[in-house]
Amino acid sequence: MSADVETENAPDTEVPVTEESSDAEGSPTTGRADRLKQLEQEGDIAADYLEELLDIADLDGDLDMDVDGDRAAVSIVGADLSQLIGHDGEVLEALQELTRLAVFRETGDRSRLMLDISGYRAQKREELVALAERLIAQVKESGEQVSLDPMSPFERKVVHDTVASSGLTSESEGAEPRRFVVILPAS
Repeated sequence: MSADVETENAPDTEVPVTEESSDAEGSPTTGRADRLKQLEQEGDIAADYLEELLDIADLDGDLDMDVDGDRAAVSIVGADLSQLIGHDGEVLEALQELTRLAVFRETGDRSRLMLDISGYRAQKREELVALAERLIAQVKESGEQVSLDPMSPFERKVVHDTVASSGLTSESEGAEPRRFVVILPAS
């Protein structure tokens, strides 16, 4: 079993500046470069951990690493990896937390690394954005708040981001694992 690892860094990917320093033109580049290097290191550590896991489980998969905004992102793609996703992404969530712990063990820093398997999160994000857009239109039309079903932290964040980009506000209510999003009308 061999897992291929690829690193992709989109040139327009913005990484938060953590240290202020300037190049000859006065722009903060060193802090951004340091943060990018840190995120790439997180991705490398995560890829090593996940490659070992795939070997132990005797699963074939390719690993793609990227930096997505302010977090490292690792994707596993391969034939049948559904057992690594589980029902409603439960196994994927657990693997993500274990991978974050592996990164923490190596770096001493808490990681916000995002793990995707076979495009599950990407597809889920598209579905959630479409759902949120329909509900945003409903809230704008009726002026009444709408509550969604309980969701994982990843799912809630996608909905909150979509609501915020529409100009409305949203809140999370309830306690895990029954925490849900409420979309509020404009005030």
